[in-house]
Amino acid sequence: MLQKKICMIGAFATGKTSLVARYVQGIYSDKYQTTVGVKIDKKSVAVGGQDLNLILWDIHGEDEFQKIRMSYLRGSAAYILVVDGTRRDTLGTVFQLQTKVEDTIGKVPFITIFNKYDLSQDWEIGEDDLEELSQRQWTYCLGSARTGLGVEECFIKLAQMMI
Repeated sequence: MLQKKICMIGAFATGKTSLVARYVQGIYSDKYQTTVGVKIDKKSVAVGGQDLNLILWDIHGEDEFQKIRMSYLRGSAAYILVVDGTRRDTLGTVFQLQTKVEDTIGKVPFITIFNKYDLSQDWEIGEDDLEELSQRQWTYCLGSARTGLGVEECFIKLAQMMI
């Protein structure tokens, strides 16, 4: 069985921990949990006839007070950029982080998930933003850690990109 390290990366409070909990354990909690440093989970999946052990590194969010330690990224086979659809500034953060990550670990597969789609009436992300990702040739998906919408599909799509 292959083991693949995947890092969850994004701004503070975008839902990285909730996405991992939804994917790995199938649960969601309204209680906010700030990540200190890194939290590691594991999920086994079969993709394209290949058994994979996904080692998910939920890295603390980046904000004006705390920057992501790039050393956490070493050995990553892929990463997920998490955007909070209700906070447009988190998209700018992932643009900056993607450049830093690529400078640190090189070109590896990644996907962007626009989280909190269950709150789409409050979204600050528009069609122009999604078009910008398409122009950059970034793969993205819409999801909700709360409802589970798109979460499994997003992780599976990334796993397929790694194989």
